[in-house]
Amino acid sequence: MIRVLIADDDTLVRAGIRAIVEASPQITVTAEARDGVEAVDQVRRCRPDVVLMDIEMPGCDGLAATRRLLQRPDPPKVLVLTTFGMDENITAALHAGASGFLLKQLNPEQLIHAVCTVAAGGTVLSPTVTRQLLARGTSVPRRATEARALVARLSTREREVFACLGEGMSNAEIAEKLYMSPSTVKTYVSRALTKLDVDNRTQAALLAYELNLSGPGGRDL
Repeated sequence: MIRVLIADDDTLVRAGIRAIVEASPQITVTAEARDGVEAVDQVRRCRPDVVLMDIEMPGCDGLAATRRLLQRPDPPKVLVLTTFGMDENITAALHAGASGFLLKQLNPEQLIHAVCTVAAGGTVLSPTVTRQLLARGTSVPRRATEARALVARLSTREREVFACLGEGMSNAEIAEKLYMSPSTVKTYVSRALTKLDVDNRTQAALLAYELNLSGPGGRDL
């Protein structure tokens, strides 16, 4: 069972999201929050697996809350779910370590799929967000020539793992595809992120997409 916390300042929106995700037998909503401060507090109390985080909230907004949550020793996965996909918000959320960034204009099945993907360790970005990042050049930590030089430092196995990250795969899925143990995959992921000079799996997925090493960055909805 995937434990979810919904952080949004709109009561009706929270109710709608709860109804959608709890329609899945795999998901239960353990708590709700009206702002970032309450989200951080509820995570401490309820220890959810995934936080569905709005950005525009009074007081402590979703970006500040995401930074605080992902600095915890046992952080939940954070899936940003917002109405407006402004470049600076997308970049800030991904650099903070969010596992995905979605616009609220998606259908119930896509939201459930996104929660399950993120809970399993994958990454999820809407096509609109991916295109926006690539158009602005914010998806990679270096220019393309420099990024290719970084990728060239990867071993053959690390490159295979990197391509899987580009498809939004979780460690378990990578292990199954490449016939490796999950612990070995974890080691290769860590090495690849270090060599590529990226902060998290989501940035690695975008980098793979930018360099045409895989399909869409993350699992596009």
